[in-house]
Amino acid sequence: MVAGRYLRARRKEAFISVIASLTMVGVAIGVATLIVVMSVMNGFRAELLTKILGLNGHFTAFPIEREFTDYKETIAALEQIDGVSFAVYFVEGQVLASGRGSSTGVTVRGMDAENLEKLELLYDSAEQGGWDEWDTSNGVAIGYRLAQTLGVSLGDQVQIINPDGAMTPFGSTPQIRSYPVNVIFDLGMVEFDSFFMYMPLEPAQTYFKKFEEVLKPGMGPLDPLASDAEIDAAYERINQVSAAEIFIDDPDNVTEMRQRLQSDPSTRPLVLTDWQQRNETFFSALQVERVVMFTILSMIILVAAFNIISSLIMLVKDKSSDIAVLRTMGATRGAIMRIFSITGTTIGVIGTLTGVVLGLIVAANAEPLRAFISNTLGVAIFPPEVFFLSSLPSKTDPVEVAVVVGLALGLSFLATLYPAWRAAQYDPVEALRYE
Repeated sequence: MVAGRYLRARRKEAFISVIASLTMVGVAIGVATLIVVMSVMNGFRAELLTKILGLNGHFTAFPIEREFTDYKETIAALEQIDGVSFAVYFVEGQVLASGRGSSTGVTVRGMDAENLEKLELLYDSAEQGGWDEWDTSNGVAIGYRLAQTLGVSLGDQVQIINPDGAMTPFGSTPQIRSYPVNVIFDLGMVEFDSFFMYMPLEPAQTYFKKFEEVLKPGMGPLDPLASDAEIDAAYERINQVSAAEIFIDDPDNVTEMRQRLQSDPSTRPLVLTDWQQRNETFFSALQVERVVMFTILSMIILVAAFNIISSLIMLVKDKSSDIAVLRTMGATRGAIMRIFSITGTTIGVIGTLTGVVLGLIVAANAEPLRAFISNTLGVAIFPPEVFFLSSLPSKTDPVEVAVVVGLALGLSFLATLYPAWRAAQYDPVEALRYE
């Protein structure tokens, strides 16, 4: 009751009450800022993982000892291993893509419809066109940002140039092909929407020369005078792929899954690289940034805690005569200390709860708020060219919210100890001597 009365302002104590209110606001801002920033960073990491691992597998398998011609049998064997969700195979190469007067380097991946359907993130992201009759379409799928860069739309021709072309007496000539744009997709990640192009598997195998012509079993030496038709009938084409992507049930369980994949006797020898190795530097930088941002923003709460100390010291000084009267009426030192501890802790509790509510509301509406501020000020906030993602993600972690609340309440309580202890040490005789 006494602590509550000290929190309510009267006219002559208005200044102290204003300081206490500002301290409460400081705690709320600190807590809200921590929750919003940690939620955005969690969302950023989760969204990047979803995008990166939605197209690139948790493991990339490269062939060794011999060419990857038995890819269908290998994929079937890999998918039978416990812990493997699915696997896909593909042909990959780097080319120069040209549209209407604009050119850029892109990565081309050749995949058939069966494997594309396994990549739900890509399959469901088609904004224009569709994947129907993909294997026989002889067209390409590109991201909408790449379409803007090349200046093409659905149905337009895209020319791709591969420097590793046919050999002539004058050296290697570039290989140039044109393909219609059958699909334009939007993955929401700048890297994939700007630099990836997909084409059916067989045209990609032909373009990148991922095949070899061998004599059919039982065929003897050909007649030197054999016709082209007889030569074509005598040879068979054996296709290859560049690599395979393996998707596992638990992305964090890469160490155990690597041992399973490499020790399984039903699969051919493969070189495996996992997603943590491929993105180690990037995600390590994100983790360091999370820790640094949490530490720096915690200083806001620490400053607010010092404000609690200063406001309580002023309150104790102002209430010195009240403390003396209470002591003469029988209040113990512990009772006086509890009064001022409750006063300061209440400031921290109200500020913390207000900050939690505010932080959760802002974190839940991070993208609409970003869009509103960006449109109002006419400034690109969180530009996708820099941050890879086209929207501001947010993912609130209850554990982190609990840590922030515990930190704020702990600092608020610790801030009350010294002023409360000083109040408990007041000598009532000295306080009342000049009353």
